[in-house]
Amino acid sequence: MLPRAVAVTRCLSLAAVLGSASVQALEFPLPPPGEDVIGQVQVIKAKYEDTFADIATANDLGYLEMVAANPGVDPWLPGEGTEITLPTRFILPPGPREGIVINIAEYRLYYYPKGQNVVYTYPLGIGREGWGSPVTNARITTKVPNPGWTPPKSILAEHAANGDPLPAYVPPGPDNPLGPYKMGLSASGYLIHGSNKKFGIGMRVSHGCFRMYNDNVLELAAMVAVGTSVRIVNEPYKFGRANGKVLLEAHTPLEESGHESVVDKHTAVINALLKDDQFSNLQLDWDMLREVVAAEDGLPVEIAQPGQQAVVHSETQAF
Repeated sequence: MLPRAVAVTRCLSLAAVLGSASVQALEFPLPPPGEDVIGQVQVIKAKYEDTFADIATANDLGYLEMVAANPGVDPWLPGEGTEITLPTRFILPPGPREGIVINIAEYRLYYYPKGQNVVYTYPLGIGREGWGSPVTNARITTKVPNPGWTPPKSILAEHAANGDPLPAYVPPGPDNPLGPYKMGLSASGYLIHGSNKKFGIGMRVSHGCFRMYNDNVLELAAMVAVGTSVRIVNEPYKFGRANGKVLLEAHTPLEESGHESVVDKHTAVINALLKDDQFSNLQLDWDMLREVVAAEDGLPVEIAQPGQQAVVHSETQAF
């Protein structure tokens, strides 16, 4: 099996090292049946004035996924000519490919338009610690352009306690934290909406709602209808197949308190493998798997090759 760094490099697009110009919205054809991977990792060269926040906005990426994919690079001053990895290759979340699927562990939304063989994906801001976004099955119940905002009592009290009182009502406009559009969910109290702040998409910043870049929320709102399903999951470890190979994409697990140990993380990966029958007859490269879990960089990496057959047993594989 290849070293992890080489395995990641093989995933780079042919036009890997580019200028830092904006790419098109993240729309991909769905992979064929039995495959799960979309997109290609890209590399750009930073300009002098670039920051991760600027690059993320221009490329429909979130701030933390940029940081994870570029360890050791200063996110506020990468430096002229520095090569920046764009994590634009994704393993689709497990489960049905229909409606909207939100994976809070990767701060990302996937939308599968009915009757079309494509998927759109967008970065999200999600609920911060103490205000976690829910894991649930829901649906779009309302669509409201140019919304006003009436802060709930809990948020009014929090801001008042912090010496930053809020008005009882914020009218539509550039100062409205809901941005140019909101979509209500059947999960009571939760929204998908835009934002009046450029920074924060791809981070834990909200009171549980899902924030999007304003151009993204307008694009999504134009495509989805009231009644669209919204499946919210928390999957820090995603497995998938591409060209007969098995890949793993690892993200830092969300934590409400404390930190998961290495053993906890490895146990979660083994459990995810054991519950998926399609991986039961493969011999995995456990050294590579350890490296991917340790890196938590969100880049899909090959962890098994075709033609290797052995049963995965949690009790015999020691991390």
